[in-house]
Amino acid sequence: MPDLNEWLQTALNVIANWAPSVLGAVAVVFFGWIAAGWVKRISKRGLAAAKVDPILVPFVSGIIHVLVIVMIAVTAIGVLGIETGSFIAVIGAAGLAIALAFQGTFSNFASGVMLLTFRPFEVGHVVEVGGAMGNVREVGIFSCLLTTPDNIQIRVPNSKIFGETIKNFSASETRRIDLLIGVAYDDDLGAAVRTCQDVTAADSRVLDDPATVVAVHELGDSSVNLVVRPWVKVEDYWATRWDLTRALKEQLEAAGCSIPFPQRDVHMHQAG
Repeated sequence: MPDLNEWLQTALNVIANWAPSVLGAVAVVFFGWIAAGWVKRISKRGLAAAKVDPILVPFVSGIIHVLVIVMIAVTAIGVLGIETGSFIAVIGAAGLAIALAFQGTFSNFASGVMLLTFRPFEVGHVVEVGGAMGNVREVGIFSCLLTTPDNIQIRVPNSKIFGETIKNFSASETRRIDLLIGVAYDDDLGAAVRTCQDVTAADSRVLDDPATVVAVHELGDSSVNLVVRPWVKVEDYWATRWDLTRALKEQLEAAGCSIPFPQRDVHMHQAG
């Protein structure tokens, strides 16, 4: 049985062999940790200077921080004399498994980055995205929050937004109102057109440029259809549309025009 001196000698040999590697690994971890914090702060300042969205800055800088720490850990293991190839392979396999498990989440994140970078819409805009329409209340990393006119909240995943058509009703300062007005076939079309022009001109919210278009659009089954297309500011769209619809009906009737409803003529023939 080995005596105490042999045990001590073995311990001293082990310490002598491993001490430089252990001290080197500890030094790598210590200074690497400080460097990782420094890189995180630098990345935050750089992203802020590049005017990256504030929502995105902490997330991206956090990812950079984690990657630096992983590199430091691999370096420290290598300093200890442990083969790092298998260790890196394990990390890669684990990363692949996590990526597959959270594929939808990563897709939403990537789409969120693109939305925050290209900004097809902003908070406060009225949009139609992902099969939903509403006022944008929040543009997040993984989803966007919309509020409908009746105050229902809808949260749409970013992957459903960036991969499909985006309609932004607030992107421009002006918007055109499209109204289809039908008058009877025996009405005076000239009087109908002039009445529509007078109604739109009397509304102060209707813009002079672009000019309002009033024209005979089509010969329908039961009426001659006129198009009335005035331009207004975006914030005046709905109120002006509703007021013009009422005013056009009332003024056309006052001018002697009638607004027909769908009808069908039935002809009776005496048999024999």
